[in-house]
Amino acid sequence: MKAITTATLKKWKQEGKKFASLTAYDASFASTFEAAGVPVMLVGDSLGMVLQGNSDTLPVTVEQIAYHTRCVRAGAQKALVIADMPFMSYATREQAFASAATLMQAGAQMVKLEGGDWLLDTVKGLTERGIPVCAHLGLTPQSVHQFGGFKVQGRDNQAAQQMLEQAQRMEQAGASLLVLECIPSQLARHITEHLNIPVIGIGAGPDTDAQILVMHDVLGITSGYIPKFSKNYINDHGTIQAAASAFVQEVADGTFPGPEHGFE
Repeated sequence: MKAITTATLKKWKQEGKKFASLTAYDASFASTFEAAGVPVMLVGDSLGMVLQGNSDTLPVTVEQIAYHTRCVRAGAQKALVIADMPFMSYATREQAFASAATLMQAGAQMVKLEGGDWLLDTVKGLTERGIPVCAHLGLTPQSVHQFGGFKVQGRDNQAAQQMLEQAQRMEQAGASLLVLECIPSQLARHITEHLNIPVIGIGAGPDTDAQILVMHDVLGITSGYIPKFSKNYINDHGTIQAAASAFVQEVADGTFPGPEHGFE
């Protein structure tokens, strides 16, 4: 695999080439995923749940994400590594700049922020300072208490229109990627068609430019709850590398996600 950059992903969007992404938290898994052909890895604040055992992502700190980013970068030399900005680490522009600098110095090539219009100035400021940004709309887990739980977003016309406009403004502010989480499949397709930057879906149907899953779901390492939008690949493929390779292939050929993995 050649080194993956933001330019690579934009070129893939223009060509209609779908790509896969997985979360990763250490060097061993990152190396295995890269060998399986995973081009994009996210050091997600999901580690607060899948590694630390918390009920949500809120306790995760910048220092913890930086530690795991260093580990992932040590294992993945060519994949594009994105680092999550944890809860309340970007409440102000100055705080966002400092947090992002820490994560980029740890080996990230992009940072991901959750939220809408209130972040536009921050996104613009980060990109002006040479820090690529992945925006995140829809179900944003750091706002779980505001939403009243992990619920599908954008189901009524007003919310859907607002999300489309926010996505367009994020692109205009300089975002290089957009994650859409747990929104109706038709809305995700509409947003994807109206943006020039690649859109990565999770629980957003089959028509986004890419798909991301939490590695623990792909490998069947769960504590009972299995998200509707996920798929266990380890049962049919036996090894971690084979499971990751199957996920990459199914995203590329459009097999995953199927209708059963989306929301209407």
